[in-house]
Amino acid sequence: MPQQLAIIVLVDVGSALTSNTLDGNTYLFDNMKLHGSENQGTGELVTAIHGSYWLDGSQASEQVLNWLPYSLGSIPPTVPRGYEVERARQSDEQALAELQELAAKSTVPSADAAVELNRIRRNVGTRVKTTRRTRGRMSGQKIVDVTGQIVTEDATSSASYPAPVITDIYGEAVDAKIMYPAEYGSPDMVTDGWYWSATVDTSRPGTYSYTMRIQLHRLAQTNGELRWDPVNLTCSSSLKISSEPRRNAFTKAGVGQLPIPTNPPAQRG
Repeated sequence: MPQQLAIIVLVDVGSALTSNTLDGNTYLFDNMKLHGSENQGTGELVTAIHGSYWLDGSQASEQVLNWLPYSLGSIPPTVPRGYEVERARQSDEQALAELQELAAKSTVPSADAAVELNRIRRNVGTRVKTTRRTRGRMSGQKIVDVTGQIVTEDATSSASYPAPVITDIYGEAVDAKIMYPAEYGSPDMVTDGWYWSATVDTSRPGTYSYTMRIQLHRLAQTNGELRWDPVNLTCSSSLKISSEPRRNAFTKAGVGQLPIPTNPPAQRG
């Protein structure tokens, strides 16, 4: 059974869009810190991978990598998947109730009615235009901030950014056939049903770099309509494959049976 290794790609989307680069705006983590991974929490993560091979040097088992991208300062991925849709539905129901209440007040002056209608319109919020490149979860949705409140057109600076999307993984490690990345479908709703994974040849020690192409989305207004415009940026990381075999997490010894003393001490009566 191949070992599973997760790599978290945390992006400060707002800052990255402002500076138009992922340098200094990306924070990478993996679960191999105690096994030799370097530069945790920076954009220069070096993921440690212990070799797994037989005595003749042939590969015994490959490593499996899984990349999980998240947005810093956005709605956390732990909220229910339908959270944004539910908030939009609640805002629509509230607006309808307020319109019915306003219509029942036949004595309201026209000027006051106009003010009240404008307030209701603001509370309804703004939907994002559906485009060919932003179909799916982002299309047609209302804009919300990190607290789940509906955002209006004049307050889009507080909008919660969609999660980053990895669109490609390439570079030295791929060209040298050290790892074989691909995008896979999954029932995991946190990743929208898609994630990037790769198998790694652990029998070839060395340090190999790779590059991730990551798509962010900038909220833009065109002809009076809001839409999420894709922005493609790149960041790099590395794999460090060592000749040291995997170790038992309990004893720090090689993988195998736990050591049991041959002559256990006699119990005192």
